[in-house]
Amino acid sequence: MVESDRGSLPFALIHGEPLIACATWALDEAGVTATDLTVPWSAVVEASGESGEAYVLHDPLCPMTPAAFIAACVRTAVERDAVVVAVRPVTDTVKTVEDGLVGDTLDRDALVEVASPIVLPASVVVALESAPGGDFAELAAALAARYPVISVVAPPEARRVADPDDVRVLEALTAR
Repeated sequence: MVESDRGSLPFALIHGEPLIACATWALDEAGVTATDLTVPWSAVVEASGESGEAYVLHDPLCPMTPAAFIAACVRTAVERDAVVVAVRPVTDTVKTVEDGLVGDTLDRDALVEVASPIVLPASVVVALESAPGGDFAELAAALAARYPVISVVAPPEARRVADPDDVRVLEALTAR
């Protein structure tokens, strides 16, 4: 669970539970073994190298990502020996800025927003010198520069939240 640089938002409530708890439960339901942050990266690398298990980075700001989707991403990463990055379509209008002036509108169909999870196959885990984490978009770009990456469209309930208003929208979207 990547919670660094997320502020207090992972502890906001959705359906009466903290976002981080919902995200953790999804990992557990998906059959992903959680790694304590006190476990040294070298131990993670050794275990992944021996077992062939993938390493899953899940963002508590995508708290309602379905367990079945996470499990499917893990299977894809292992079967295809590639990094799997969950993405969502961009729905906002995106403009270029040049010399301080607003320019052309970018084609949304060519853009994606990185969501969660990002799954690293064992071959990538053993090649990394340190634990990945932090900004998922930066991480996805860095991994794509070095390894095969498969982008998988995440379901709407896997959307990322940025503030309490987004949490309320996600809560309405995932109401039962």
